[in-house]
Amino acid sequence: MERLSRLWNWILWMLFFLVGFYIVFTGGQRFWSGDLPDMIRSGKVSLQRVCQREFARCFYPGLFLEYAEGGDTSSLSGWYIERVMAMHPLCRLQYGAKQPGGTENASTYEMLVTGGVHDENELDETGREYDMEALAQAENEKAVEERLEEERRASEEAGEAAFAAEEPPAAVTAGMIYNMEELSDFDFLFGTFYSMDKTTTISPEDLNAEVLLSKDMSIDKEVEGPQILIYHTHSQEGFVDSVPGDNSTTIVGVGEYLAQLLREKGYDVMHVTSVYDLVDGRLDRNEAYSKAQKEISAILEANPGIQSVIDLHRDGVAEGTRLVTEIGGKTMARFMFFNGLSRTKKNGAIDYLYNPYIQDNLALTLQLKLMSEQYYPGLARNIYLRSLRYNLHLSDKALLIEVGAQTNTLQEMLNTMEPLSDILDKVFDP
Repeated sequence: MERLSRLWNWILWMLFFLVGFYIVFTGGQRFWSGDLPDMIRSGKVSLQRVCQREFARCFYPGLFLEYAEGGDTSSLSGWYIERVMAMHPLCRLQYGAKQPGGTENASTYEMLVTGGVHDENELDETGREYDMEALAQAENEKAVEERLEEERRASEEAGEAAFAAEEPPAAVTAGMIYNMEELSDFDFLFGTFYSMDKTTTISPEDLNAEVLLSKDMSIDKEVEGPQILIYHTHSQEGFVDSVPGDNSTTIVGVGEYLAQLLREKGYDVMHVTSVYDLVDGRLDRNEAYSKAQKEISAILEANPGIQSVIDLHRDGVAEGTRLVTEIGGKTMARFMFFNGLSRTKKNGAIDYLYNPYIQDNLALTLQLKLMSEQYYPGLARNIYLRSLRYNLHLSDKALLIEVGAQTNTLQEMLNTMEPLSDILDKVFDP
């Protein structure tokens, strides 16, 4: 019996020896032949498959059982993701979609590309100049028209609900009032009040509602001399019924009416009617902003009491498109506040277009937009953000305002100046 036991132990040791020798021999062969990386990769794949199976078993046991019955063990991850996405459609959207926010809707982009401030050399995502006309042609005109029609109907409904009197009142209580909890949500703030060009970007730190709304944007009316300056980088912008050669029927005339209304509210207003967009009698806007900057800077130096600088424009849209809403029985051209961020999406800050007042500019447009929504809902379009500077560095309370478009009438533009002056006054003299 003892002899049999020794024999059995000897056989087991021989088996262990042979198995061990085989393992060492085959592994050494692969190592010597240069197949070690393949061995490591195979091991990683095997480990990954084991982990996938265990994760599936742990988190979705029902799915794992379904998979184990007929699934292909080599494609667990793809099968698993597909099944989870089918169970959770919101996850599917997030999984397969680009990040939201940061690009403008088609209508806004088309409108801005075809007119208004978009006339000098613009920058693409790399900071290089690109052909604005080509970009405009690339836009989908049908989508633009549909979006604008939607905005028009919404604004008309809002206007009819908020205004019942024949004349627009000084203050309306039927508008939208937003609380700080809502405004502190970056996604809500950006999605509700802003549109942004594809060449630039903005962060939650830049659009901190609590910080922007805490900034004092008031104007001291006791300061001697002009307190507000209104000018027009594009003085030749006209309307559907403008009279050639008569500046009073162009954006210049609209600016004079705005100046008059603000004077009636107690401000000392300077209206500069200089021409920056004509060269040898022909329309040329390539250097309009540079020319305007030179003169306006000199005026500001000579008049230190000027606290706000307003560059008043009209937009450019496709023919047949009308940016209007009705308030108190009056048809008014809708307007838009504009911010230049001196920043491209690809290269970051544009050093040669430095603006120390970006936060102040953003604060002013947000405060004005909220005031407009409270008292004249539907009149102001989304604040538009773009990559260049547009002379907004000239003052902490610098404004670029796009009112209506070339398809509006002069009277519609003049009508808008009444609520616009009221909105400005509510922020400048709270």
